[in-house]
Amino acid sequence: MVGSSRITDDDSTEYSWKDIDLDSGSVGKDVSGSELSVDELLEKFSSSSDGLKSSEAQQKLQDYGYNEIVERKISPVRKFLGYFWGPIPWMIEAAVILSAIIQRWEDLIIISLLLLLNAVVGFWQENKADNAIELLKKRMALNARVKRDGKWAEIAARELVPGDIVRVRLGDVVPADIKLMDGDYLQVDESALTGESMPVEKHVSDLAYSGSVIQKGEMDAVVFATGLNTYFGKTTRLVAEARTQSHFQKAIIKIGDYLIVLAAILVAFIFVVALFRQESMLDTLQFALVLTVAAIPAALPAVLSVSMAVGATDLARKQAIVSKLVSIEEMAGMDVLCSDKTGTITQNKLTLDDVIYFGDSSANDVYLGGLLASREEDRDPIDTAIISGVKEMEDVAGRRSEYKVLEFKPFDPVIKRAEVMVEDESGKHFRFAKGAPQIILEMSSNKETVREKVQTSVDDFASKGYRALGVAGTDADGEWKMLGILALYDPPYEDSAETIKAAQSLGVGIKMVTGDHVAIAREIAGEVNLGKNIVTASDILNGSDNKARNVVEKADGFVQVFPEHKYHIVELLQDNDHIVGMTGDGVNDAPALKKADAGIAVAGATDAAKSAADIVFTKPGLSVIVDAVRESRMIFQRMKSYSIYRIAETVRVLFFITLSIVVFNFYPVTALMIVLLALFNDAPIMAIAYDNVEYSSFPEKWNMREVISMATFLGIIGVFSSFIILYLGETTLGLSQGEVQSFIFLKLTIAGHLTIFLARTRGPFWSIKPAGILFWSAVVTKFLATLVAVYGFYITPIGWKLAGFIWIYALVAFVIPDFLKVRFYRVLDHGGLIFHR
Repeated sequence: MVGSSRITDDDSTEYSWKDIDLDSGSVGKDVSGSELSVDELLEKFSSSSDGLKSSEAQQKLQDYGYNEIVERKISPVRKFLGYFWGPIPWMIEAAVILSAIIQRWEDLIIISLLLLLNAVVGFWQENKADNAIELLKKRMALNARVKRDGKWAEIAARELVPGDIVRVRLGDVVPADIKLMDGDYLQVDESALTGESMPVEKHVSDLAYSGSVIQKGEMDAVVFATGLNTYFGKTTRLVAEARTQSHFQKAIIKIGDYLIVLAAILVAFIFVVALFRQESMLDTLQFALVLTVAAIPAALPAVLSVSMAVGATDLARKQAIVSKLVSIEEMAGMDVLCSDKTGTITQNKLTLDDVIYFGDSSANDVYLGGLLASREEDRDPIDTAIISGVKEMEDVAGRRSEYKVLEFKPFDPVIKRAEVMVEDESGKHFRFAKGAPQIILEMSSNKETVREKVQTSVDDFASKGYRALGVAGTDADGEWKMLGILALYDPPYEDSAETIKAAQSLGVGIKMVTGDHVAIAREIAGEVNLGKNIVTASDILNGSDNKARNVVEKADGFVQVFPEHKYHIVELLQDNDHIVGMTGDGVNDAPALKKADAGIAVAGATDAAKSAADIVFTKPGLSVIVDAVRESRMIFQRMKSYSIYRIAETVRVLFFITLSIVVFNFYPVTALMIVLLALFNDAPIMAIAYDNVEYSSFPEKWNMREVISMATFLGIIGVFSSFIILYLGETTLGLSQGEVQSFIFLKLTIAGHLTIFLARTRGPFWSIKPAGILFWSAVVTKFLATLVAVYGFYITPIGWKLAGFIWIYALVAFVIPDFLKVRFYRVLDHGGLIFHR
């Protein structure tokens, strides 16, 4: 929409913050509870180690409010009035004032309507985008594990109240300000609060603040502050993130800047020539202002934001939540996807299948050790598989009650094991551990005697696609002994092979990433039709950067990968000029997700991974990635179509009017007609956000030479076409000056909107059927323009015969350039101006 640009770097939401003292950690009076002991906090909030009662929690929710940032929205009136403030509105307002001074009342009314329509459309599209962002924020809301009525449950983090007992563990974003009360230790990343990059170790009675990230460990804690009373309570940042600029947006804005400069130069030239001819300065200034407003692509931000909001809403229906709207565009250029095996290619629904035991231990000893080193409430997939499998073994499941858990350390992806200390009925203490077989083996005193059998067992299981899990326990002397290996099976999704084939057909190479054994990776790769060139992390780390880049380029997958390796893999692929997507689910995946051009948090990902990712999947598997790639490429096509249309129209209108005035000393249209032209052509162009397009079979890369070449070609054809109609009107039909201007106005209006139907396809205009909303918006607005020209609303009437002639001429002038367009694309292709991926 002409004039519809209120571009700011500010969020539309203002946050109401209390003063925060980062040294003392105090925010208002309620945070004083941080100085109390755990027992004093429980007493203060009428809580206990069993948590609050549900009725008490509801009452506290009334007293303290929700655990969220209180937002002060800009009032709708203020937001609407904002569209009357800025460089574009100022130019229109100046034209309104000049119209009043020279007593052009018709001009004043129509130009004022343009200003009002600009505000209405801008206000509507901003609300539409904001509503989409708000919906995405709700879908991305954090959850928390809380103990109420003596039972653990998962609730929305916003419903936490002071006095709640919560459990935080590896990968969680701390949901409120808490005091740690039970557990071994935590390592907490507080960089978002303090700027300190190193994690901080926390123990019982220490504080952990809202928004920090748990990197290691698991502990229970009592909530002592929520919402605005927290140390730093901002738990979602989606509004700010949604307004960052992508590379594509920057390219579009460069086009806008180019057209603004072009318009300014030509309009200034018109102004100088008019002054030299001693024409009315006020009339010329009004005309120059209106022409400038009509020529520049002020609808750019509106088309961008609405298109992205529409795309994000479509993806949300397909269970892909976009946390940063502009990331949709980055997906369009992605040509390599590094995908986790577990939970993305495979189902992450492990089943306990087999067991190998060593030495004096028995199968039941291995099962029992694995069972004791698992905890049901954590809902860890390996723990769940072991617990579910052992439940069917009565002689093993019954022995669990013989042991009391004294200390539990959940699985840590850095040391790759979980560990538990238990006490038996006689009071003796034992430890059990489960984890990666190579890790469990190296910590065991019997490693040399069982090493060969461990390796053989792991290889045998891997050849069947099974995951091996080592189990160890301490003896009476406290020495670790490897008890055996459990076999877990995680089958691929039924559609994984088909989805990988679909992604490859779109030009996206899939590289599998896993911490598993190479044999497992090769087995799974074979099942889903990936290549079997699987390399280990050590192959990447050892050697020069050039060698590493060659290795990652040729690899089909990476095994024995730790989270920190993912970052390096992304970096090496980017060094090879790839646009890289990376999937992840753990807290230590966050750096790689941020480094990737498209960071994707898979279903079941930790809060930390979600906050680092650009897109979050709520549906397991890879199929959503294909949907996201297709959707992003369609949005790219819509933006490209609009760019070609907008440049072509600017070239057509500006050069035609400038040459007419300078060469022929004739104003082909009036200032009022230019405003009407802007209203009829730009108002319905917003419908392009819903247009039918075909996604590319290759990753999209912005090719400015193609866009400018094609747009200039179409624009120049439009200039010649306009001069032909000027000649016919003046010479052949002998029309008066007013009739010629109305004649040209109707031609520019009809032919102008038809340009979008030229720009939207590389093939003939009928090759892709336009969306109904785009087609009918063009028909309706052109019919209204015809009525204006035929009956002379504020302009000289031309009647139905001349209007019919213009329609026939415009349609012929549409078909011929479409034929030439197809051939010009071929010239560009053969001339090397368009670089295919």
